[in-house]
Amino acid sequence: MTDLDLIARASGTARVCGAPEGLDALVFADAARLRGGVSVFIARDDSRAAAFATALEFFAPDLDLLRLPAWDCQPYDRISPSPRLAARRAAALARLANHDGETSLLVVTTINAMAQRCPPSSVLSGSRIQLKPGQSVDNDALLHHFTSNGYARTATVMEPGDFAVRGGVIDVFPPDGEEPVRLDFFGDSLESIRTFDPETQRSQKQLSKIEFTPVSEVIIDETSISLYRGGFVKAFGAVQRDDPVYQAVSEGARPAGVEHWLPLFYPEVVTAFSYLPEAALIGIDALAHEAFDERVVQVKDYFDARQLAAEASHSSSLSASTYRALEPDALYLTREDWDKALSGRVVRNFTSFVEPGDNTVDAGGKQGRVFAAERAAENTNVFDATAKHVVELNKAGKRVLLASWSLGASERMASVLGDHGLRNIKLSENWQDAAAGPGIGRVVLPIERGFETENLVVISEQDILGDRLARPRKRKKTADVIVEAGSLSPGDLVIHADHGLSRFIGLKTLPVQDAPHDCIELEYSGGSKLYLPVENIELLSRYGAEAESAQLDKLGGVAWQARKAKAKKRLRDMADELIKIAAQRLSRKATVIDSSGGMYDEFCSAFPYAETDDQLNALDDVLGDFTKGRPMDRLICGDVGFGKTEVALRAAFVVAMSGQQVAVVAPTTLLARQHFKTFSERFRGWPVKVRQLSRLVNAKESKATKEELRDGKVEIVIGTHALLAKTVKFNDLGLLIVDEEQNFGVKHKETLKALRADVHVLTLTATPIPRTLQLALTGIRDLSIIATPPVDRLAVRTYVTPFDAVTVREALLREKYRGGQAFFVVPRISDLDDIAAFLRESVPEVSFVIAHGQMAAGQLEDIMTAFYDGRYDVLLSTTIVESGIDIPTANTLVIHRADRFGLAQLYQLRGRVGRSKTRAYAYFTTAANRKLTAGAERRLKVLQSLDSLGAGFSLASHDLDLRGGGNLLGEEQSGHIKDVGVELYQSMLEEAVASLRGEGQDEDDGEWSPQINAGGAVLIPEEYIPDLDVRLQLYRRLSSLEDKAAREGFAAELIDRFGPLPKEVETLMRVVAVKMLCKRAGVEKVDAGPKGAVIHFRKDRFIDPPSLIAHIGANPGLFKARPDHKLVLRTGWDDPEDRLRAIEKSMTPLAEIADRAREAA
Repeated sequence: MTDLDLIARASGTARVCGAPEGLDALVFADAARLRGGVSVFIARDDSRAAAFATALEFFAPDLDLLRLPAWDCQPYDRISPSPRLAARRAAALARLANHDGETSLLVVTTINAMAQRCPPSSVLSGSRIQLKPGQSVDNDALLHHFTSNGYARTATVMEPGDFAVRGGVIDVFPPDGEEPVRLDFFGDSLESIRTFDPETQRSQKQLSKIEFTPVSEVIIDETSISLYRGGFVKAFGAVQRDDPVYQAVSEGARPAGVEHWLPLFYPEVVTAFSYLPEAALIGIDALAHEAFDERVVQVKDYFDARQLAAEASHSSSLSASTYRALEPDALYLTREDWDKALSGRVVRNFTSFVEPGDNTVDAGGKQGRVFAAERAAENTNVFDATAKHVVELNKAGKRVLLASWSLGASERMASVLGDHGLRNIKLSENWQDAAAGPGIGRVVLPIERGFETENLVVISEQDILGDRLARPRKRKKTADVIVEAGSLSPGDLVIHADHGLSRFIGLKTLPVQDAPHDCIELEYSGGSKLYLPVENIELLSRYGAEAESAQLDKLGGVAWQARKAKAKKRLRDMADELIKIAAQRLSRKATVIDSSGGMYDEFCSAFPYAETDDQLNALDDVLGDFTKGRPMDRLICGDVGFGKTEVALRAAFVVAMSGQQVAVVAPTTLLARQHFKTFSERFRGWPVKVRQLSRLVNAKESKATKEELRDGKVEIVIGTHALLAKTVKFNDLGLLIVDEEQNFGVKHKETLKALRADVHVLTLTATPIPRTLQLALTGIRDLSIIATPPVDRLAVRTYVTPFDAVTVREALLREKYRGGQAFFVVPRISDLDDIAAFLRESVPEVSFVIAHGQMAAGQLEDIMTAFYDGRYDVLLSTTIVESGIDIPTANTLVIHRADRFGLAQLYQLRGRVGRSKTRAYAYFTTAANRKLTAGAERRLKVLQSLDSLGAGFSLASHDLDLRGGGNLLGEEQSGHIKDVGVELYQSMLEEAVASLRGEGQDEDDGEWSPQINAGGAVLIPEEYIPDLDVRLQLYRRLSSLEDKAAREGFAAELIDRFGPLPKEVETLMRVVAVKMLCKRAGVEKVDAGPKGAVIHFRKDRFIDPPSLIAHIGANPGLFKARPDHKLVLRTGWDDPEDRLRAIEKSMTPLAEIADRAREAA
C-alpha cells in the first residue's frame, strides 16, 4: 500500500505528519478522491476552514464541495445566527441527511460547527419539498411550510431564506441557492419556475424543478410548539410573565435567539456526526482537538455568566428580561461525547511536523522558505533573493510554483520578478496543468504559506511580501432594489417644485371624472391639503435636511417662490465660480510625470491587499492626469479603509521618484501622525526621505526639516496646517495631497487655494458624496469614487439586540482579551453618565475614556490620540468617532439606543470597525423592555442584512442623497439646502452648471410636469401590489421613464414580478406616455372628455408657431386654434382608453415639431 492508500483506505485512527497548511488540502483531496463517498475535514476555526475550502476548490475542482458552518453568535446569546449563515447550515445538514453515502462529497466544517447538537436528520430530510411546473399546489399550505421552516416574508426578496407573495406569484430564495426563484401560479397550478436577478428583479432562466429545504434548524409547527412548552416547564419550572421568547413561540412566532433552546423543540437532539455515513473519511486539522477543549470551557463560561446575570438582573434598569439557559450538555458536545463520536471512525489527524511512531503516515512535506529576513534587511532586495532561490530550486530538478491571491497580483509578481531575471513565468489555470509542467510556473491559489515536497515547491505571495489580507468575493447587490427599504413613509417632509415644503400623508384614491385615480396626499401649513396625481410624482423631492426645525409652506403663498429664486441665483453664482476655476486650470502648465517602469510595479507589490476595481480606476485617473501637462485637481472620495491612502502613496512615489517633492496636509495631528507612520513604512528601503511637521515634532527637528525641504533633501513631508506656514519653503513642490479638506478653517483653505496654482493636487475625503452631486460636478472638478468594498470589510458581524448586560460585557471583554479596543457610542451627551456607571459596575476590568463634541478641540484630540496609542480599552463617546481616523485595533462597536440613529449614521459608525484581519463585531442595542417604532425596526433590519458592503455603500449614499453632502460645497450652501431641500438643491445645481455651459434648456424647464385629465382608472391596485412602499417606489420610477423602450421594459418587469398588468396599470402607463410627449411639446395640461380635448401650452406659447400653424392646416377638421392660445382636438371618444390613444397619436407630431425646433436652435 502506498502512503496515499494508507491515508485513504486504512481503518481506524492515524496521524498524517509532514503535511503543512496547503499541502494538507492537496493530500486530503487526493485521499478523498481515492476513497469515494463522503469525506469531512474539521478545521480548528472559521478562517482556517475558509482557507482549506479555497485550496480544495483549486486542487479538486472535480469533487463536490459542501461547507457546514457554525452559528456566528455566542453561546446563550439573545440574538439568532445571521439568517444567511443559519440558512447555509440548515441546507448543508439537509443535504447530508439526504446523501446516498456513495457519491463523492467533500465537506469542510469547523470544531464549533461539529460541537453543536442538531435536530434528528429525519426532521430536515422530511421537511424538504420538491416542486415542478404543472404540479397542483395548495398555496396556503406552501406558505405555511415556508413560515414554519424559518423563511422570512419580505416585500422584496434579497437574501437566502426570504420569500414574497404577490397574488399568483411567489418569489423565494432557497437557502442553498445562488439565485432566488419565481413561482408563477394560475390558481393552484404551478405554471412556471424561473430564476431571477435580485438586483433587477427580472426573470432569467426556466427551471424544470426546484427543492426547498428548511432555512432554520428550529422548525416551528404545532408539534414542536407543544414539545417546547412542555420542555420549557420541565427545564425551568413555572413560566414567568416577562419571558418574551416563551410567549412568542407559544403564539407561533420566531423570536430572536430562539435557536439557543433548540433541544426543547424535538423529542431528542443528535450530533452532526450522526449525519455522516459510518465509512466517511474524517480529517482533523492541527490543533483542532485543543480548540474543542477551549470551546467546552468557553460554553461553560457563557453559561455561568448567564446564571450570575439571572441572579443580578432584578437590580439593573438597563438589562432585558431574565435569560433561562439550558445546561451546556443539552446544546453542546462534552469531551466525552466528542471522543465517543470519533471512536470506531476513519480518522486522520493532520500535523505539519514529522513525528515517527505507530499509526503514522508521512506526507513528505515541510513548510517553505519565508523571506522575512530579506524584507527586513536594509541592503537586500527581497525580489532578488526570491529569484535566486527559485533558480536554485529549479536547478535541483524541482517544479516551482508561485502562488498569488488574484490574477492581477500574479501578473504583477511575474512582471516584478521579470525585472530581477525570472522571465516568461507561465500561468497555469488549474492544478492538473500546474503539477504536470516542468520548470517554473505560477498559479492563482490564495494560500498563506508555501510548502515543499520531494518534487514540488509552492512559494506563496505572503512568503515573499509578508502578511496579505484576503478579500472575499461577494455577490454584489445594488441600490435600486434596496432603495425600496428607504422609500417615502407617511409623515416624511417633501418638497413640491411649485408649492414648497409639505408633509407626505399617504396615497389616496380619489374619483376623477368618475374613475378612481391614485393621488399623493400632501399637507401644508394650516392643514391645507394638495392631491398630486401619481403620474406627476417627479415634482416631489425629499426634504432631507434637519426636519425637526422645518416650517411647512403655506399653499398658494409667495414665500416658497422667493426662497427658490434666491437659492437659484446663489447656485448660478457658485456654478459660475466652479467653471471659472476649471477653465483657469486648463490653461496652466505642469510637469509631465511618467509612471511606467519596473520600480513602480515593485513599489505597488508591497501593498498587502488585492486592489479593488474602483481603486485601480482611481489610480489610472491620477496617473493619467500626471501625463496631461497641466495641474491635476482631483478629489478622491471613499470611506476610511477603502484604499484612498494607497492611491496617494503611489501618486507620491511616482512624483518623488521623478525628482519633485510631495506635501501631505491633514487637519489633525492624529491624522498627520497616522499618515507619517504609513508613508514611512511603505517607503522604507527606497531612496526617499519622509519627514513630519506638526505640534508633536520639537523645534529643533522642525527647523532641520524646513531646511532640508528648502534644499530639496526631503522628498515627502507630512503635517498639519503647520505645513502651510510662510516659513515653509519647498525646493520643487510637485504634488500636494490634502486629506479631509472640508475640516480645515477658512484661512487655511485660502492658503491651499493659492498653493494649487501650478502643482498637482490630490484631495482625499471620507465624506460620501451623494450620486446626484457627483453628476452635478462632472467635468468641473475631477472626481474618483472608491465605493468598492475594502478587504474583508463588512464581514463585520452585526447584531441587533435589546440591551443585555451579559452580551455587552462579553463583547467588551472578548475584545480586551484578544488585545483590541472597542467603541461605545451613545446618541446624546446625557446618556454618557449612565453608560459610564454601567461600565464601572459591570465591566470593571476595562479602562475607558469619554469624548464628546462639546469638548475643546485640543482636549478632544489628546483623548483621541491616547485611545489611538492604546492607553484605553474603550472609547465612550457620542457620534464624534472621527470619520478620517483609522484605528485597526478597534474591532468591537456597541451602540446604545441604536433606534435613535439614522441609517447613514449607523452605517458610517459600523465602518469604524473591521479594518484589519481580525473579525469585527457591531452590537446595535435597543431599549430593553420597550417596543421599537416601525421605522427604527426597518432601519436596523436593513442594516443587519447588509453583510456585503456593495449594498451597504449604495444604501448609505442613497441615505446621504437625502441628507446632503455636508459642507462639501462650503458652509454657505447649507442654508440654501435648508431652504429648498437636498434633492431639489442638487438637481438645481446640475441645471445651473448645464445652463452655464450652454447645455441647459429653459431656466425652469425641469420643474414642471404636464397634467393629463382623460378619465379612466389611473392607479396600481392594492390587490396587484399590496406593499405601499413598493407601489410608491414604482410610481416614482415610472414617472421619469422618458422613452417608449424604457416604459416597455418597465411593463415587462411588472408582468414578470407581479403577474399580468391590470387595466388600471395599462391606463397609468398610457398617461405617462402622453405626459412625456406633452413635456417635449411644451404642453402643460390636457383636458379630455367624450366630445374632444383642450391642449394648454406652457406660458401660452409653442416653440415653433409657423410649423404648428402648418400642421393644423394639414389636418383640417381635427384641430382648432382658439384665441386664448389653446388648441382644441375635435374628436369624440366615449372610452377613456380610446381617448388616451387618440391624444397620444395627436401629440406625437407636436412633440416631433418641438424637438426639431430645439435642434435647429
